[in-house]
Amino acid sequence: MIKVSNLSKIFNGTTVLDDISVTFEPGITNLVIGKSGSGKTVLLKTVVGLLEPDMGDIWYDDIHFSELSSADKKPVRQKMGMLFQGSALFDSLTVEENIMFPLNMFTRKGMKEKRERVNFCLQRVNIKNANKMYPSELSGGMQKRVAIARAIVLNPGYLFCDEPNSGLDPKTALLIDELIKELTDEYNMTTIVNTHDMNSVMEIGEKVIFISRGIKCWEGSNKDILESDNETLNDFVFANSLAKKIRAEMQKKNPTS
Repeated sequence: MIKVSNLSKIFNGTTVLDDISVTFEPGITNLVIGKSGSGKTVLLKTVVGLLEPDMGDIWYDDIHFSELSSADKKPVRQKMGMLFQGSALFDSLTVEENIMFPLNMFTRKGMKEKRERVNFCLQRVNIKNANKMYPSELSGGMQKRVAIARAIVLNPGYLFCDEPNSGLDPKTALLIDELIKELTDEYNMTTIVNTHDMNSVMEIGEKVIFISRGIKCWEGSNKDILESDNETLNDFVFANSLAKKIRAEMQKKNPTS
């Protein structure tokens, strides 16, 4: 579990996050949605400790993370898996070397044990015979899968995904969503996904936080979204054709809603 309490972040006199409080639960996919520039990425970076909050508190289970020194944050960071926008693989390293990178940095495992862990993670994301390939030889979807394998190689308790479907076609994006959901269930991770993709919200949004101009405007599930009377949320959600279609179908089944 990750608990954020009264979190604010200010840049050059501009409030980017304004008094946000939310609890991200383990074992479910927690999605943070909002337009570009709404504060989603700043929230994620502040939660993981890349940015320091100007006000507020961040807890990882019973650990008061925002009060720790940089050195004391390291054990918590070792429990984090990160999936960056654009995959962020090292071009000069093979698939195996990319996935092994966190093991080299944070563990003292022998090469045999590290290779076994890499192969397990590759198998888990359904990639075969790619250990010696380079990122440039992979499709966008395969690069995302390798990035996910790297993110879970340390068996994290917390998984952070920033726009995981960026640049992917709808079919591949759906497969990545399903994989993130499966891994979250399987390892009971606290997973936070930043996205503006409403297809992802409708597929895996078990808990959804909507941010607009740095303010948390709404919280609920993907099912709750379709019945929300929050005008700011509706303006964002129902600009999306899939959401419009789903809502229209629901209204046909229940004309009084």
